[in-house]
Amino acid sequence: MKIPASIHALIALVLFSSGVFGQVPITREGPGNSALNTDKKNSNAPIAGRNSSTEGQAKGAIEHAGYSDISELKKDDNGVWRGRASKKGVTYAVTVDYQGNVNAAN
Repeated sequence: MKIPASIHALIALVLFSSGVFGQVPITREGPGNSALNTDKKNSNAPIAGRNSSTEGQAKGAIEHAGYSDISELKKDDNGVWRGRASKKGVTYAVTVDYQGNVNAAN
């Protein structure tokens, strides 16, 4: 029994549209955004930008950078988290930007 070409075309259409064939990965394996997935800072000053991180995530980034006694943490109009934190007995003004950069100044 010979299957009509239109049936073959319909089967191919269903398989391709369902993702069985021709599937291209949207993201690659491993870290997707090196700015967010490494400990390497890419800026010595906070970068303004839309920041969707929570206060808890900002606090975690500051702690991960070696600071403790974090206080007064608030997000400013530029999307930068600002607060106070201590490191080795010295208190600093600290910032966390949308890329995860933690910066401090006396």
